Amino acid sequence: MHAEGKAPAAEAVGSSKTSGDDLLVMGRITAVYGIKGWVKVYSFTSPMTNILEYRQWRLRYPDGRQQTVPLDNGRIHGKGVIALLEKAADRNQAERFIGAEILVDSRELPAPAEDEYYWYQLEGLTVFAQSEEGNVINLGKVHHLMETGANDVLVVRGASGSADRRERLIPWLEDQVVTEVNLDEGFIRVDWDPEF
Repeated sequence: MHAEGKAPAAEAVGSSKTSGDDLLVMGRITAVYGIKGWVKVYSFTSPMTNILEYRQWRLRYPDGRQQTVPLDNGRIHGKGVIALLEKAADRNQAERFIGAEILVDSRELPAPAEDEYYWYQLEGLTVFAQSEEGNVINLGKVHHLMETGANDVLVVRGASGSADRRERLIPWLEDQVVTEVNLDEGFIRVDWDPEF
């Protein structure tokens, strides 16, 4: 479960859907690199180079402006990714991209394999557990997911109709903790102590 936006095995780590459209945040431009217009990219995809598969980047700047910019080139550099965008011939031109989020239309994502999900598909689902007495308990909704290294984690926050307003961190461990995902009906069932 990662950042191409898929959970359990296919990967779109931390991509999240933007409000009101089909765009997903797949990364962020963090700095310029060198003098020839290259930029450093923090990629939410897994592997991180998957962001380079998308040749048209919709950039959303901190002030809310958006612009579509073709990707000319990109590669791994050290422990990160660098990219050259079409409208940046030098360092000065590339500086205007710093801080922009990289958005991709969710319809461009490859279809996940059976029993795989993109993170954005899980966000907002209601999470149910069962008490020791056998009662079904609403724990809240998936607010977001995070990657910990060992396994991904559902961040579940209390919502309308939930047992309480607590935030719970529930590991994404299929068949051990996560027992059912139903996208059509909008819920996840977990084997998780509601008191934890």
